[in-house]
Amino acid sequence: MQARDVMVSPVVTVEPTATVRQVAQRLLERRISAVPVVDADNKVLGIVSEGDLLHRVESGTERSSSWWLRLLTGDAQLATDYVKSHATMVQDIMTQDVATAAPETPLHEIAMLLEERQIKRVPIVNGEGQLVGIVSRANLLQAIASGRPKLEISLPDSAIRKRFFEEVRKQPWAHTFNLNATVQNGVIDIWGFAPTLAERTAIRVAAEAIPGVVAVNDHLLQTPAFVY
Repeated sequence: MQARDVMVSPVVTVEPTATVRQVAQRLLERRISAVPVVDADNKVLGIVSEGDLLHRVESGTERSSSWWLRLLTGDAQLATDYVKSHATMVQDIMTQDVATAAPETPLHEIAMLLEERQIKRVPIVNGEGQLVGIVSRANLLQAIASGRPKLEISLPDSAIRKRFFEEVRKQPWAHTFNLNATVQNGVIDIWGFAPTLAERTAIRVAAEAIPGVVAVNDHLLQTPAFVY
């Protein structure tokens, strides 16, 4: 699946001259946690999230300016914090370094971007840089929840065993010289050794994913990878 398959469109946006109060109202009214900031051509200038509104003078939650904090952070950071808590326009508090993606971006790349940047949403832009949608972590969960299993013909026992070993042998974590499997009537029994619980679990998962497998019996023992 691609970003275009799960993105929310059209996107709720604000202009850079919108007030902080207006943005807070927009977030509450639309029940969203962030909003992209766009220019007159619908190009992304930044993004404002609930996190940008945590330390505000209106709510009495602005950061303290104690002398020890000044020593730790310096005057520049204190000035930045002051802007975040006192500015009236969105353009002064928005995050400007925004990670974006194209509609054709595979979902696994979106997931990696969310993880690497430690963000919760990615604006989707077209070739001209115009905002066309947004993908959040929730949208990825929706894709998982609505997923349908691929239609595959069940394999005979010999083919199941062959497919199992083909799958695990191409995995860098697998120690297949310690592994054996037998298959009867779709039930696969796995024997041998796995050095860690993680590898043991991964081997079982690989077997369960093969079309035609009705049950997996795990007889693996946990032991160091090299057995003589």
